[in-house]
Amino acid sequence: MEERREDGDERRRMKRVPFETEVRLQAGEHEIRVVGNSRDLSQKGVFLATDVLLSEGMECRVEVLLSGMEDPIHLCMKGRVARLVPGGVGVEFFEMDLETFTHLRNVVLYNSDDGSL
Repeated sequence: MEERREDGDERRRMKRVPFETEVRLQAGEHEIRVVGNSRDLSQKGVFLATDVLLSEGMECRVEVLLSGMEDPIHLCMKGRVARLVPGGVGVEFFEMDLETFTHLRNVVLYNSDDGSL
């Protein structure tokens, strides 16, 4: 769900919002476990600050913890490592249940500075 411009830059269709929370990721045959903090979040993915080496394209299970309430909410989805940069990894979600989708949408809407969303 990305568009390419002639200059090679990519523009995302889904709104990303700055959002820091605990994220747990399990990936690969050997169940690499990563616990870190998100930098931003959208309905289609998350950027996780970590120095753990993962491979682009690797499928993973992602758990985003929404705290700040009496009972924290655990959002679970399936994802794929979409990009690697020094100090972090971008994960694209490809499967989640309706309740998780609804929570993600609300987090993005609540944290967006764009009133048109």
